[in-house]
Amino acid sequence: MKRFLFILSFLLPLTVAAQLVQPVTWSGVDRGDSLVLTAVIEDGWHMTIFSIGDTDYETEHTGTYSLTLAKSELAPIRYNACNDVMCTAPELFDPSSVGALASDSGNAVAEAGNQRSLWLIFLLGMLGGLLAIFTPCVWPIIPMTVSFFLKRTDNGLRNAVLYGLSIIVLYVGLGLLVTVIFGASALNDLSTNAVVNLFFFALLVAFALSFFGLFEITLPDTWSTAVDSKARSTGGLLSILLMAFTLVIVSFSCTAPIVGTLLVEAAGHSLLAPTVGMFGFALALALPFSLFAMFPQWMKQAPKSGDWMTAFKVVLAFIELALSLKFLSVADMAYGWGILPRWLFLAIWIACFLGIGIYLLWNIRSVTLTRKIIRTVVIIPSVLFAAYLVPGLWGAPVKAVSAFAPPMEIEGREVFHDYNEGLAYARQEGKPVIIDFTGYGCVNCRKMEAYVLDDDSVKARLRNYVFIELFVDDKRSAGHADNPAQSIGDYNSRIQREQYGANAQPFYVQLDAQGNRIAEPMVFTTDPMDFIRWLKY
Repeated sequence: MKRFLFILSFLLPLTVAAQLVQPVTWSGVDRGDSLVLTAVIEDGWHMTIFSIGDTDYETEHTGTYSLTLAKSELAPIRYNACNDVMCTAPELFDPSSVGALASDSGNAVAEAGNQRSLWLIFLLGMLGGLLAIFTPCVWPIIPMTVSFFLKRTDNGLRNAVLYGLSIIVLYVGLGLLVTVIFGASALNDLSTNAVVNLFFFALLVAFALSFFGLFEITLPDTWSTAVDSKARSTGGLLSILLMAFTLVIVSFSCTAPIVGTLLVEAAGHSLLAPTVGMFGFALALALPFSLFAMFPQWMKQAPKSGDWMTAFKVVLAFIELALSLKFLSVADMAYGWGILPRWLFLAIWIACFLGIGIYLLWNIRSVTLTRKIIRTVVIIPSVLFAAYLVPGLWGAPVKAVSAFAPPMEIEGREVFHDYNEGLAYARQEGKPVIIDFTGYGCVNCRKMEAYVLDDDSVKARLRNYVFIELFVDDKRSAGHADNPAQSIGDYNSRIQREQYGANAQPFYVQLDAQGNRIAEPMVFTTDPMDFIRWLKY
């Protein structure tokens, strides 16, 4: 037990991030002979400036405070911040570090967006784990596994807990393995690579057809038999780990499409995301095994395998078909093939969710009253969701699928897709600039476009700007003579890293007509008012 917890002590902290209290964020704009410094102070806090260099400067500020210093007067600013509960220690801000600060703050803002994405990946992992429990590859294993542990003469409660933790360790290990193999720089490429996306598109379609009953996908029986036999003949912690490994092998045909989808989706978020996603998946999957082993009397009340499981397989098959289009769509957009326009994507989704409703309604008279009620609970939202998607065929935003469907064109924007061309036009017209670093495979980018950029109030404000939209995963050739192999996405990604010190998307930068930054970067939000408050014009 101690050795097992020792292993976990190295794995679980990977999902935890500490935060420092930093209520004041500094930025600056270089005006040639002067610097315009801006301090953004969090709500509920006030900032006190004690001195600038050797000059006392006792002032107190809330909200946003701007200060202009001549280049000849640059000196460290001594300040602190307080709220109703605490005060930070006095700090020094060096105005001459504005260039470096801009890069650091860009990374900090991007990291904040990554933290929100990690929670989403964790919740998606848990949802995937819950779905996997009710698949025909996992559900029948529960009573067999519980029976195995009840026959052991040692501590049953301890074994149940260790078994659940073993499942978590195996799947978290898979997430770590993906990270180690591909590394930080390759994870985003993995999520938008055409070969990877087409492979998972084909894989999900194959598993969906298998769930429809066209054929069976399983690993060789000799694998699971050998591992199971070894587990039964071995004692201690090793036998429990082997039993958990048996579960992983036996449940492969049902969990593989869920795990694969989760890993590829997580790969586009951050270095830690695959591990966090696998932790969520394994936590949900391990829970029923541990609980049934702790309270074996519950097994008598659990439903047996039967027609309900066949129905669950078919419903899952329709969902897998719908989700498979996400992978095909990413490859299609990244390489500019144009084979899956938004209307066709939505039409197939409509067919899938209508298919769920029709299938469950087809023989509803032959099932028990309880199952009639369960089917009705699934039929109604499936048909309503299909109806909700129909207006999207004629250009409605249908925001609920913004994370999956190809992006819709947003009217009312002056859009450029070339960085230098957009900046040159802004200088010529004397208009400020917003740079949108985005990606075809970026789920949060699609959400922000649907919930924020398509908002009428936001669109009205964006007419004041030149909008430069830069896709960091565009695989088409950039056409540069000095580097013909470089893609448009690589070129745009290098601009984001080198000019703005960040590599996560969505990432919005606001510039004046001369190309100087006039605000801190903006990352993911679904509140249009957050974005409007950020805009300077």
